[in-house]
Amino acid sequence: MMDRIFIDIWVYLAASPLLWLTLTLAVYLAGQWLFRRSGGRALFNPVALAITLLVLLLLLTGTPYSTYFTGARFIHFLLGPATVALAVPLYLHWKRIRQLALPILAGLLVGSLTAILSAMGIAELLGGSPRTLLSLAPKSVTTPVAMGIAEKIGGLPSLTAVLVILTGVIGAVAAPALLDWLRVRDDAVKGLAIGVAAHGIGTARALQISGLAGAFAGLAIGLNALLTALLVPLVVRLLHLAP
Repeated sequence: MMDRIFIDIWVYLAASPLLWLTLTLAVYLAGQWLFRRSGGRALFNPVALAITLLVLLLLLTGTPYSTYFTGARFIHFLLGPATVALAVPLYLHWKRIRQLALPILAGLLVGSLTAILSAMGIAELLGGSPRTLLSLAPKSVTTPVAMGIAEKIGGLPSLTAVLVILTGVIGAVAAPALLDWLRVRDDAVKGLAIGVAAHGIGTARALQISGLAGAFAGLAIGLNALLTALLVPLVVRLLHLAP
């Protein structure tokens, strides 16, 4: 009897588009609470926790992703204004960015090439197919750009989207601890490294470190997307991987 009541309540709530929007915000706030309570431990990254909990919830309730996306579409809409808002920390730290222009460009070039070649090299060693390698190549840039690059070079855009999200989550969780272990103290360097390696999800983590780290991570997202779009087709051609 109770099971039937629960199912009826769930069916009623699932019919409202606000359900998944509310649940998305609730699990993220729960993740933020856990992150603060843990003293900022990387394993309790709120974005990673929110993704994990939502995936489990979708699987347990048998809810298709299309139904979830219909409810959470407003959050997707806010990605645009949130991206534009990254210009604020850039403006506030513009003087420091100008002073470090050459090191930034050198770091971007090395970071972008390392991200492309290391992913493709590891996949090749593990026996990945040429199409898998092409799907992996743009994994360190923001999802829409990565999917566009993968489609143009013959990769699988849907596989690339999953790899981009995994890269962002792993980068946001592991990069700050790794940089501390390597004794990188400058927040500008931390932000640039996290932005190049882990795109938007990493930038959200960099903003929790400091405004300076967030500014450099935001800069890295845009420039690395441009650089990767130029470098990946060149690398693919040099490695004779083009279909």
